[in-house]
Amino acid sequence: MTWFDALLITLLAVVTALGARRGLAGLAWGVGALVVAFVTNLLGLGALLAGLLALILGAVSGFAISRLIPDPLERPWHMMVGGLGGLLLGGVLMSTLALGFPMALRATPSGKQSLYPSPDLAPGLYQAVSESAIQNGLRGVWTSSVAARTLLIPDRAR
Repeated sequence: MTWFDALLITLLAVVTALGARRGLAGLAWGVGALVVAFVTNLLGLGALLAGLLALILGAVSGFAISRLIPDPLERPWHMMVGGLGGLLLGGVLMSTLALGFPMALRATPSGKQSLYPSPDLAPGLYQAVSESAIQNGLRGVWTSSVAARTLLIPDRAR
């Protein structure tokens, strides 16, 4: 486990706690953010248009959540489902960060070989990411379904 893993786990814990604090609205917040991210990634727009669309969809969904769920902490179990929403969103954020570093291509006698992460990263960062238990556990995403790749590594989805 490296400092990079600790950073990713901290991110997951913070987003999960934010979801729990928001209660029932935290579940809607987490799921809504995943839907917005998936839709914007699926459309394959440029970064500026995708960011603008995500901003608009996020604002509309945030307004809708605040209107539809007036008292998000009415019952004790609302905090638990809010934490679940935060856990879902935090898991996707953690996975996206772990898989979001540049990839290098090397020419070998047997053809092109992909290296992840790129050895051109700063030495301390390269060592932390390449030895990351979380990043190594997510290697299956590179060959998983198109939907998972669209959500987690949209530039490599197709």
